Amino acid sequence: MNGRFWSARRVPAALVALLVLGGAGVLLYDAAAVRAGRPGMRWRRVLSEELARRPLDDGWVLVGAGVAMALGLWLLVLAVTPGLRSLLPMRRDATPVRAGLDRSAVALVLRDRAQTVPGVQSVRVRSRRRKVAVRAVAHFRELRAVHAEVSAALDEGIAELGLQRPPALSVRVSRPAKRR
Repeated sequence: MNGRFWSARRVPAALVALLVLGGAGVLLYDAAAVRAGRPGMRWRRVLSEELARRPLDDGWVLVGAGVAMALGLWLLVLAVTPGLRSLLPMRRDATPVRAGLDRSAVALVLRDRAQTVPGVQSVRVRSRRRKVAVRAVAHFRELRAVHAEVSAALDEGIAELGLQRPPALSVRVSRPAKRR
């Protein structure tokens, strides 16, 4: 088990299930009524007559098919993707408790860690699920030395976060822009 967090999506799932159940019930009742010798429901007769009269390349038929396809594709995507992508799962060493860190919190912790390196003027951290991109501005030390210290501090910081899958680190150090 990979331990990723999935959103519950209980309300949308319940609404879709109720709509499908209601639609299936109405269609089943109508099919049973037609088999028993009664006429079909008016809306179904009108819909079948309209579809029988219109060619398949008619604009309204294509729009209806496109809307149905887009809705089905959207529901499939919702069903197979985790909804809480901003949470990064933490390691479970001995306890059965699941914990996670928000990506913005990871970025904030790593930014504060990089700010402690001497010579760093400012830091921007962008945290993704698999990669952390850091841009630091060094104002009085050699760029290589600052880069090495920032990388070491951030490697240590990522290890201390205890993430299940530590993100890759990308560090860029530059000088501040010259003012005119």
